[in-house]
Amino acid sequence: MTKSAEQRRADERIVYDAFLATCPTRQVFATVGDKWAGLVVNALAKGSLRHGELRTRIAGASQKMLTQTLRTLERDGLVTRTVTPSVPVRVDYELTPLGHSLVPILAALKGWSETHIEQILRAREDYDATAAG
Repeated sequence: MTKSAEQRRADERIVYDAFLATCPTRQVFATVGDKWAGLVVNALAKGSLRHGELRTRIAGASQKMLTQTLRTLERDGLVTRTVTPSVPVRVDYELTPLGHSLVPILAALKGWSETHIEQILRAREDYDATAAG
């Protein structure tokens, strides 16, 4: 379908703002803010992995949760799924260029979390102690 010049200008005026309830970027926030998605992206940062390798790398991820997360990331164009016909069938997951662009952000969040977890745990203990009473 060919767009008129007016339609093209209207499309160019779209401004995304995640603070707006109807902004589709909120869906992206939900996906990349999910702990499993962040762990999968970080796990795939160095190269492709099979489903079982991801499960081994990401402790606590159930097969169902990992499958759902991979499908969501694939749908959003962050991960590719490659099926190699063999016995048994081999399936590899890899970050797309878009997925790789997310790695520094999620790696920084992972690093920050690991660096500051002691402070956060102490803050939680202090809060719980005063909230209890």
